[in-house]
Amino acid sequence: MSNNSQRYLVLISKIIFFYSIFYVVMKIIAIFDDARVIPNLILSLPYLVFAVVGGFMVKRNSYHWAYVIAGVILISIVRYYEREWMINLHEYFS
Repeated sequence: MSNNSQRYLVLISKIIFFYSIFYVVMKIIAIFDDARVIPNLILSLPYLVFAVVGGFMVKRNSYHWAYVIAGVILISIVRYYEREWMINLHEYFS
């Protein structure tokens, strides 16, 4: 793999890692601000998994394109459908 490609891989992996941490923290803060617990926890679970996997990758300093591709797909899908899923989960658990 070229040096330039490796730098992009590391950069995008770290962005996904930090975004996942940020998302989980924001959902936890929302829970403490009287938001529903179960829907917020359910929506933050995939990000928690990506944060843990990303943490291992950063610690070992070994990155993989599958993490980047899956992360981009996950972030795109969850952000696009988040409002609908939150409403449906809220109605389901009410």
